Amino acid sequence: MAPSATAPAPEDTTVDSTVLTLRKTLCSESSPLALRFRALFSLKHLACIPDTPSTIPAIQAIAAAFTSPSALLKHELAYCLGQTRNPAAAPILRDVLEDRDEDSMCRHEAAEALAALGDEGSLGLLRERRDDHGEVEVVRETCEIAVDRIEWEVSEEGKKEKLRQSDFASIDPAPTIEESKSQSVEKLEEQLLDTKQPLFLRYRAMFGLRDLASPPDLPTAIPAVQALAKGLHDPSALFRHEIAFVFGQLSHPASIPALTESLSNLEEASMVRHEAAEALGSLGEEDGVEDILKKFLNDKEQVVRDSVIVALDMAEFEKTGEAEYALIPESVAAAA
Repeated sequence: MAPSATAPAPEDTTVDSTVLTLRKTLCSESSPLALRFRALFSLKHLACIPDTPSTIPAIQAIAAAFTSPSALLKHELAYCLGQTRNPAAAPILRDVLEDRDEDSMCRHEAAEALAALGDEGSLGLLRERRDDHGEVEVVRETCEIAVDRIEWEVSEEGKKEKLRQSDFASIDPAPTIEESKSQSVEKLEEQLLDTKQPLFLRYRAMFGLRDLASPPDLPTAIPAVQALAKGLHDPSALFRHEIAFVFGQLSHPASIPALTESLSNLEEASMVRHEAAEALGSLGEEDGVEDILKKFLNDKEQVVRDSVIVALDMAEFEKTGEAEYALIPESVAAAA
């Protein structure tokens, strides 16, 4: 059984001192948001390494930042906890999902993260929220996908299914099947845009198209990006936001027009616009992207303004050619 995520973090080792320093930066409301994001991704790296002295303290450090008023930061905390694949994160995420006073974007991400953990113990809660017609739509839809993902993962069919190795290390809301590489862009696009299909299956097509766009010089890359872009006009804000997230993973220049259109649409849901901004940040080395982002530094939506700040920091990082968007411990220590 994993140690409790609420147990006190030890402070007497070099590793734990690093975690505590990162935690201080992450939880500091006076620290620049971009710096806090870099600290978060450093903690995520440590939390994703199983069974080390820093694993649980790093999870605890991420959880401690849920007191922040920033919806953007809290939604990213939930995402990072899901990516750890550590069951110690599940109680933290369930608390976020259950809190109806929490921002719906954070609650959606908590539900998605529980599915990424493969947490069967959360199925009851996820089904309850899925079936509650008074629940916020993006939360309800996320719970629908989360239930389908966990049930698929533990099913005999899911265990037998041959999955292809993706170029991306993320635990996705829906897996890409092995055969996706042999399916045509047109076939996957048809499944992607079929609103009569369960969201889980449409997501599988989405990630299949993503994989047909990587690496970017594949002959299917631009057609796959163009097919994904059509999903930005889907009736579901959750679906549109996931398309933008996928574009952020791909960092393909062909997605810039569609992402710019979503960010520029002031009637678009803030969770979609924020994801479009961050996706553009991953394309920061491309001409004109920083200028596009700077236009929204004073946007009416806080989550969009915050995302632009982080995106511009990501854009600057892209120009440096650094290996990973995160602080090394020495950098954090110097900044603390």
